Amino acid sequence: MHSAAPGVEVVGEAGDGAEAVLLAAETGPDVILMDIRMPGMNGIEATERVLARAADPAPRILVLTTVDLDEYVYGALRAGACGFLL
Repeated sequence: MHSAAPGVEVVGEAGDGAEAVLLAAETGPDVILMDIRMPGMNGIEATERVLARAADPAPRILVLTTVDLDEYVYGALRAGACGFLL
């Protein structure tokens, strides 16, 4: 995996939303950085699926995007993301 800041361990990297859902279930991360726009399943749907399948405590999901659209922000937050970064 990647090197990370002290105290941070990167446990997975997904190429699309479906892979992100599978990796989250396998690794049980504390925090997920989720891109909104991915091939296949988008980040909003992946966020919903990760949280629906997560053990307690569920991971905190921060959604990332380069596109400044309010619909993405609202969709991500409705899906259960705890934050949104542009």
